[in-house]
Amino acid sequence: MNLTDVDWSKIPAPVDDGAAAHLPGLRLPARALGATDGRQIDLSRLPGRCTVYIYPRTGRPSQPMPDGWDMIPGARGCTPQSCAFRDHFAALKDLGVDHLFGLYTQTTEYQAEAAARLHLPFTLLSDADHGFGQALSLPGFEANDEWLLNRMTLIIDAGVITKTFYPVFPPDRNAQDVIDWLLQDQ
Repeated sequence: MNLTDVDWSKIPAPVDDGAAAHLPGLRLPARALGATDGRQIDLSRLPGRCTVYIYPRTGRPSQPMPDGWDMIPGARGCTPQSCAFRDHFAALKDLGVDHLFGLYTQTTEYQAEAAARLHLPFTLLSDADHGFGQALSLPGFEANDEWLLNRMTLIIDAGVITKTFYPVFPPDRNAQDVIDWLLQDQ
């Protein structure tokens, strides 16, 4: 089976627990995040519209996921979500997204492999020290003694969160949901 082909009816869907309700209207903290292209990116300082999809973790084809991963609501689907944003990259740019990033809590070195393997035309950002997530009080969960962020997407305009997509399910439709919202917002 292809890593992006998932039967979502067999995966528990996350529910909106209200844990992201505080985010719209929030100004991002000044915080540099390591990027897979070697830069340090401060999302609070970027001009224009930025889309950041946040996901728990990326697996590698040769390594098992944490025990019970598929039964954690919203955990499964990082590769399909990244591939959907890759496949919709041009459409997002055409709709005014100046910057597109994926964000996770793994190291930049770990994610550089995924960015290359998946042929992503955008950069992935690391919050391995959890400082960004903590500053925004982003919701998350623990798996195998590792703190991971819940899947969500932020639309940020000149450093201020203007829209959140939370919870995100199924993840492979998230990019299209963002496109649909952008079309309505024009």
